[in-house]
Amino acid sequence: MPGQRPQIIGSLSPSRAADFVSCPLKYRFRVVDRLPEPPSQAATRGTMVHTVLERLFDLPPAGRTPAAAEELLPGAWADLRAREPELAAMFADEDELAGWLASARELLAGYFALEDPRRLAPAARELYVEHVLDSGLRLRGYVDRLDEARTADGLALRVVDYKTGRSPGPAFENTALFQMRFYALLLWRTRGVVPRELRLYYLGDRTWLRVVPDADDLLATERRVQALWAAIARAHRTGDWRATPSKLCGWCDHQSRCPAFGGTPPPLPEAQLADDTAPAVCEAQG
Repeated sequence: MPGQRPQIIGSLSPSRAADFVSCPLKYRFRVVDRLPEPPSQAATRGTMVHTVLERLFDLPPAGRTPAAAEELLPGAWADLRAREPELAAMFADEDELAGWLASARELLAGYFALEDPRRLAPAARELYVEHVLDSGLRLRGYVDRLDEARTADGLALRVVDYKTGRSPGPAFENTALFQMRFYALLLWRTRGVVPRELRLYYLGDRTWLRVVPDADDLLATERRVQALWAAIARAHRTGDWRATPSKLCGWCDHQSRCPAFGGTPPPLPEAQLADDTAPAVCEAQG
């Protein structure tokens, strides 16, 4: 029927796409096997800093200061502990916790070195965006911040994403910018507007990347996403989820079951390939 929504064949978010590109076996462990991963200090800190930056814009513009951001930190940490009490076990003692909180304050200072929030009026924060391609592949994700402006040429959109890690080297820069183009593609398909600018802030070393996309960029991104999904479906059909060892392996929770480290993966489940888990609100580590 005309206008009928295509049948969903699967879902993909920027983080899961990055998983498959970096290591198909890691994607399998996370999406197909759904193996639990213990909380990490880095990921939890990223979630907490994102929460503070979201709440910062609830304050009047003049009140969006570094001191105000620091004052929001204890509440964000308390809310995280209330939702996930096991997070408290990440720290051996109060000194380790204090050092971790100090590192979060340093990341917030890094944000203020990159822009002045008193001059901004975001249209949305932690914005969930979803679109189903004609193929039935559902694309989805959370945009950290969306800025809008009315111009003589129409609506201008700026997508801003925060990373609490350090900026990538040249070899990984395109991977980081693929995530931003993924968000831009979603906004283009849902709003009919190609974002004017994409900004990726690295709070860890106070640097940023900027992209000015056009429709051709986003069409190429859509083709790449479709090709990625075809590769994921092929891996699921054949059972060939290959490990791709790299320096990122040091941060992986699954080394004990990875063949590259002498481990054995669990038997493949027989369920259909469908990533129906909620996409991450915060993909902060970078």
